[in-house]
Amino acid sequence: MKKQPPEPRPVWVLLEEASQVKTEGNAFYREKNIRSAIGRYHRALLILRGLDADVMKLVKGFGPETPMLTPEQEDLLRNTQVDCYNNLAACLLQKQRVDYARVLEYSLRVLQWRPGNVKALYRAGVATLEMGDAQTAKQYLTQACKDQPNDANVKKQLQRAEEKLNRERQKEKAMYRGMFSSSLRDSSGDGINQTKRAGEEV
Repeated sequence: MKKQPPEPRPVWVLLEEASQVKTEGNAFYREKNIRSAIGRYHRALLILRGLDADVMKLVKGFGPETPMLTPEQEDLLRNTQVDCYNNLAACLLQKQRVDYARVLEYSLRVLQWRPGNVKALYRAGVATLEMGDAQTAKQYLTQACKDQPNDANVKKQLQRAEEKLNRERQKEKAMYRGMFSSSLRDSSGDGINQTKRAGEEV
C-alpha cells in the first residue's frame, strides 16, 4: 500500500511556530548564547520558506504550491523574516571572526522588504566599510543618520567612513602630484640633454 504524504500544516500554525522559535532565539541572544540564537533564527526562516511566494517562485514545480496568505498573514510572515535576518546580522557582528559578506547579505534582504530599516542600513554600512567600500558605506550610514540623528554608533561609523574617504582622496592627490612632477622632471631633463647635444655639435 502506497504511503500517503503528510497533510500540509495550516498557515497560522507555521507562522506561530516560526514566531515562537524566533522568540527563543531572542532569549538566547540576550543570554549571549550567539550560536544557539543563530540556530533558532535559521530554523524560523526554514519554517517560513514554504509560505514565501518570492522563494517558491524560484523552485516552481518542486513540492506543494505556495498557500495563499491573507494580508495579516503576509505581514506576520514579512515581520518575522525581517526580525530574523536583522537578528542574524547582529549575531554575526558579535562573533570573534566576523563574516562581513554574510552580514551585508542579511541586511540587504531586510532592505529589500523594508528600505528604510535603520538597523539594516547601519549594519550594511558597517559591513561595506569593513569590506573596503567606504563610499557605499557612507550612503547607507548617511541614510541611517537621517532617521536616527542622535545615535552615537551610527555617527561614529559615519565619521569612520568619511575619514577613510578623505584618506583615499589625499592618497590620490599625492599620487597624481608625484606623477605630474616626475613627468615634468623627465621633460625638462630631455630639454637639457638636447641642448647639450646641440652645443657639442657646433
